[in-house]
Amino acid sequence: MAQSYSPFPEGKLSDLATTAQESKVVISEKSEQSLKDLAFGSIAGVAGKFVEFPFDTVKVRLQTQPLDHPIFKGPFDCFRQTIRNEGFLGLYNGLSSPLVGAMLENAVLFVGYRRAQDMLREFIAIPDAHHATSGAEPAPLSIPMLCLSGGISGVFASMVLTPVELVKCKLQVQQIGHLYTKDIKTGPTPKALHSGPLSVIKHIYTQNGLRGFYLGHFPTFLRETGGGAAWFGSYEAVCRMLVARAQAVAPAGKTVTQSDLAAPQLMLAGAIAGMAYNFILFPADCIKSHMQTQDVLRSQRGGAPAPSLGFLATGKEIFRSEGIRGLYRGCGITVARSAPSSAIIFMTYEMLSRRFA
Repeated sequence: MAQSYSPFPEGKLSDLATTAQESKVVISEKSEQSLKDLAFGSIAGVAGKFVEFPFDTVKVRLQTQPLDHPIFKGPFDCFRQTIRNEGFLGLYNGLSSPLVGAMLENAVLFVGYRRAQDMLREFIAIPDAHHATSGAEPAPLSIPMLCLSGGISGVFASMVLTPVELVKCKLQVQQIGHLYTKDIKTGPTPKALHSGPLSVIKHIYTQNGLRGFYLGHFPTFLRETGGGAAWFGSYEAVCRMLVARAQAVAPAGKTVTQSDLAAPQLMLAGAIAGMAYNFILFPADCIKSHMQTQDVLRSQRGGAPAPSLGFLATGKEIFRSEGIRGLYRGCGITVARSAPSSAIIFMTYEMLSRRFA
């Protein structure tokens, strides 16, 4: 009987079959983890957005008020006037769009962060214990590598956030031109330019097509890339410091890990991370808000339509009018609101990850 020919040496076929099976297990585990990151990040994003949105409305209004005659004296004055003129719900104008955006943003950030870590482990040849049959955690990366992973996740998040924030900003500022004017001769309050998110989306698409949804993408890219690096890097650094402190007082033989940190400790790390994220590239966020709202504010002042200014031109205009202070308008309240918001996001994500591990 003729013997069948195999190009593989004896015993290699079984090895290849075993390797293929292990690869399927690894892919399955990664897919499952990505789905969990997607779900947990979305839930955490929604929880954080409800806390931070009133502060975000104040920030955007402070950033985009007319440079030549500011309407608000500061954050508290903006809060007071908004509630007086629009009620408490006025602080939540345009919430639906960023609520969806928060789900997408945090889902992309957490999924991208984990995948970027996996990529870096393979690139720099760090053995990944997660792929082993022992089921151990992945090999830890250094803080600079974790910052890089966060920056990579921010790149993808900026693609999602730019259209969402464009819609949000237009809705947040469309009322300030007539509700807060001190000129009693302005006449009756005009009808708002947009009735809601769908109205804004329709207007943008009609005027500029799909490209119009990415007005202000470059500053968003800068903010999310640098911010993502600071956000995840700061969080991991604080967590490792807390773990080291707990390990120093732990009983002999006990190994303390990040999964042993309590909710208040996770919230502390998250709060610090949120402040770092918002402060590090705040001028880019200020320029973005101006770029995304200049057409709405121009129409309120009765100005003729004009081409939107670019990133550098907008930054120069702000600096020329108010100096460096203008690029940090609203920074204080933004950093302040980011602490509780980010604390809730990380605590929610970590607790869900532990509960459904």
